Amino acid sequence: MRVRFHGAAGEVTGSCHEVEAAGHRLLLDCGMIQGSDEDERRNFDAFGFDAASIDAVVLSHAHIDHCGRLPLLVKRGFGGPIWTQAATADLLRIMLEDAASLAEMDAQQDNKHRRGGHAQHKPLFTRADVGQVLRQVRAMEYDAPEEILAGITVTLRDAGHILGSASVELRAREPGGEKVLVFSGDLGPKGTPILRDPAPVPRADLLLMESTYGGRKHRERAATLSEIGEVLESARQAGGNVLIPAFAVGRSQELLYWFARYWDEWKLSRWKIFLDSPMATKVVEVYDRHEPLFDAAAQKVWRERPHPFRLPNLKFTADTDQSRGINAHERGAIIIAGSGMCNGGRIRHHLRQNLGRKQAHVMFVGYQAQGTLGRRLVDRAREVRIFGEEIHVRAQIHTVGGLSAHTDQPGLLAWYGQVENRPPVVLVHGEDDAREALATAMRGKFGNQVLLARPGMEREV
Repeated sequence: MRVRFHGAAGEVTGSCHEVEAAGHRLLLDCGMIQGSDEDERRNFDAFGFDAASIDAVVLSHAHIDHCGRLPLLVKRGFGGPIWTQAATADLLRIMLEDAASLAEMDAQQDNKHRRGGHAQHKPLFTRADVGQVLRQVRAMEYDAPEEILAGITVTLRDAGHILGSASVELRAREPGGEKVLVFSGDLGPKGTPILRDPAPVPRADLLLMESTYGGRKHRERAATLSEIGEVLESARQAGGNVLIPAFAVGRSQELLYWFARYWDEWKLSRWKIFLDSPMATKVVEVYDRHEPLFDAAAQKVWRERPHPFRLPNLKFTADTDQSRGINAHERGAIIIAGSGMCNGGRIRHHLRQNLGRKQAHVMFVGYQAQGTLGRRLVDRAREVRIFGEEIHVRAQIHTVGGLSAHTDQPGLLAWYGQVENRPPVVLVHGEDDAREALATAMRGKFGNQVLLARPGMEREV
């Protein structure tokens, strides 16, 4: 068995790992690169392999940095099955159709400004390409081994990151005996609302492990929730709005969970709450269909509190006219909108409207990659450019780290500590400072071999 690393190998986005085993070639994830304009142009580059030679894909979850180049893979010749957890299969349609729609609109806008003689800009992929991807998807359940190719069996374990997220256990019958490769996928923290805790894997010959927050310890969730309450109260007293950039899958639903849980304590009846994301609204429907995957605490909240997705003052804004209508609210509005890193989506319109107001508050509740507008705001930029307009930042900026969907260094160490044979590890899906910190901690605690993946690097199992 051999693994080659093509993406999320020295950065957080673009997850893509190629595996040769039992006479087959497969991919673990095929994600989109996100960040600066320069970073995102790399999505158009050739893969480091022949797409037509890949026999199958195993997808860990539906975040776009893990699934976003699947349509391109298919367009370039991949015709095999895409195996993933059933809830991820439902979410995949939403995520990819939204990405295709944005790509088509961006290409159309770009072509309007091109003069004669210049080649027309083509989108990375189209909705027709997405349709073909969806026809190749095969749904799996957790903890149910499936022989996806002759001699290769896959078992998915709940990773606790977003609905349907999975760690992948891949067993291959090789001439020298069975080999076991485990890909952690993205691991959630213990006690994440709605989701179950990450499930352990029994053993592995090699473990590919995420390291997004490998150099950090998250603050206690209780302190984070207290801070959210304080931000809401401060914004209320200042007479402003609260903007929350949030990913449509996972974070938006978690915020609504906490709003239901602390409905009285945070005096949320005083606010107008907008979920300004058609995609997040569709995701809510998927959550409704997969309640059996929720943990016991979430099921209790669903029974005993205002239903998180049906709060009395919650408005789902479907069309652009409804979204523009939010601009009439200069105070008293909580606006949850994507994208989570502010690189696109409706949140940019709300930021343009509110960043210049000193009474407004912007609350970041997720990771902000290098080169994104969200990262510049978190790093306290005094001015930012949105839609060609220079905006002086007067709003209050808050970074609330305790709601991350990724576990921290102690959580990663604890999860690895449950693997019986302490296998060698290759760290993926992390910037170098985080990976180096985690590698040092792992070697010190377990004495195991830890490598940092680099693009094009190969590893024998």
